Amino acid sequence: MKKVFRRTSVLLAAAFLSAVAVQAQKSPQDMDRFIDALMKKMTVEEKIGQLNLPVSGEIVTGQAKNSDVAKKVEQGLVGGLLNLKGVEKIRDVQKLAIEHSRLGIPLLFGMDVIHGYETIFPIPLGLSCTWDMPAIEKSARIAATEASADGIMWTFSPMVDISRDPRWGRVSEGNGEDPFLGGAIARAMVLGFQGTDVNEQLKRNDEIMACVKHFALYGASEAGRDYNTVDMSRNRMFNEYMYPYEAAVKAGVGSVMASFNEVDGVPATANRWLMTDVLRKQWGFNGFVVTDFTGIAEMVEHGIGDLQTVSARALNAGVDLDMVSEGFSGTLKKSLDEGKISMETLDAACRRILEAKYKLGLFNDPYKYCDLKRPARDIFTKEHRDVARKISAESFVLLKNEPAGTGQNPVLPLAKKGTVAIIGPLANTRSNMPGTWSVAARLNDYPSVYEGLKEMMAGKVNITYAKGSNLISDAAYEERATMFGRSLNRDNRTDKELLDEALKIAAGADVIVAALGESSEMTGESSSRTNLDLPDVQRILLEALLKTGKPVVLTLFTGRPLTLNWEQENVPAILNVWFGGSEAAYAIGDVLFGDVNPS
Repeated sequence: MKKVFRRTSVLLAAAFLSAVAVQAQKSPQDMDRFIDALMKKMTVEEKIGQLNLPVSGEIVTGQAKNSDVAKKVEQGLVGGLLNLKGVEKIRDVQKLAIEHSRLGIPLLFGMDVIHGYETIFPIPLGLSCTWDMPAIEKSARIAATEASADGIMWTFSPMVDISRDPRWGRVSEGNGEDPFLGGAIARAMVLGFQGTDVNEQLKRNDEIMACVKHFALYGASEAGRDYNTVDMSRNRMFNEYMYPYEAAVKAGVGSVMASFNEVDGVPATANRWLMTDVLRKQWGFNGFVVTDFTGIAEMVEHGIGDLQTVSARALNAGVDLDMVSEGFSGTLKKSLDEGKISMETLDAACRRILEAKYKLGLFNDPYKYCDLKRPARDIFTKEHRDVARKISAESFVLLKNEPAGTGQNPVLPLAKKGTVAIIGPLANTRSNMPGTWSVAARLNDYPSVYEGLKEMMAGKVNITYAKGSNLISDAAYEERATMFGRSLNRDNRTDKELLDEALKIAAGADVIVAALGESSEMTGESSSRTNLDLPDVQRILLEALLKTGKPVVLTLFTGRPLTLNWEQENVPAILNVWFGGSEAAYAIGDVLFGDVNPS
């Protein structure tokens, strides 16, 4: 009887919230009154719960109630969940929050939708090379459409950190070294995700909340080492690094992610000058601030206090949502009792999370992003893939195109006849085509270069293939550089056997396309490099291919600028294709065979 009564009470509370939200939606200025009424009903523990963003773990459709986070959701101790994929799973968990928690407050569901959802666009560094803001905005619009169809309402993008050291792995996620270009792209991405009218953003169910990151200066880490110290003057800071973050704020970005690094000797996640003085007071930001993954717990390693201390420092600095560390959920009640944080500060953080949910329309319809009919209609559609193919080709950079010999034409475009040999460790890999930070990618549904060109040129060009070499001579390095399901299936034959096979295939070809460079996970988070040359065995392969006397096109996969001095002097044609996304193979074919002229 008690269980029935409790469930009825919960459903009535949820219905009341929804009804009040609908009324408040009619006049946006009444949002404060709605949230005031809700917060008066909340316990301290429930307020702290809104500031907790755990990772979802494995939740199977229909079994959400048995997941590890279910109990906390039912107790109102979770504000949102991270990286849960699948609209049915998300609907199950949202139902737990709405129908089983005391107040029925809906959850946020966030994911890294960095350069596409299942239809993948070029990595952000590649996108920046289009210099095409409408195309970049369109890529974010399609990403938002697909992610929202699968239940996602919040993305940790755009990443706008200025970086001038290509040794840093996350240069692949950003827009390069220029603040003006970075600011333009930041604005385009935010408008693509959230909606083009700043005053009407997030009203539709195919618009999702953006999160600009990493605030601030993350790309300026010393020596190109991830998570390293940043030390610079305020003058350089604002002239060279801050503008893209501010541009995202001016475009209405709903959330900001704190960076791991220090600023002026204080970790950004505990830096009140950054999070309050600059972000809120100077720029007028009115959304919420989330930490990076375990960002609060990692401050313990900075030596500024234990988990309780750094959690209190983060909240007092202006951070609102704790991603994964559970420092807020585990220590803020104690800090409140001990006077280390104030009720006013806790209320302000809780209010910002509730405001975000209100702006997303979740109090009006908690299942706004849970239409079970949308995935089949809106994800990985032909229309989306056609746009991705066009943008992918536009992102490529033709670094060089000269004749292979005296009296000949430039190597590109290739003639649609004869035999073309596709050679290299990146020539026949599907899973590496999307590039790093493509967490929702359908890794084996995208063609490799060899497969794509063979399909495109069927009946016209004989496309042959050989691997030629492994990615790099160091097997342990290759394993680390092909994680997350991106294996190149290392070949256990000797280097000579691989090379001999490639030279045999090359001997029967009119032109050689050498698909070389980095694997997708040689860049990205925690993927800094000290040596930016082409990997050792690949250079040996390229030298041998050039000695055949056949025209060679170096089709270069990379997530960062590489040092190509030798290649520039010796290879007649070099096409930098970055990692072009799900349609990269077709886009490469479009450019190699002259259907698209690289911009």
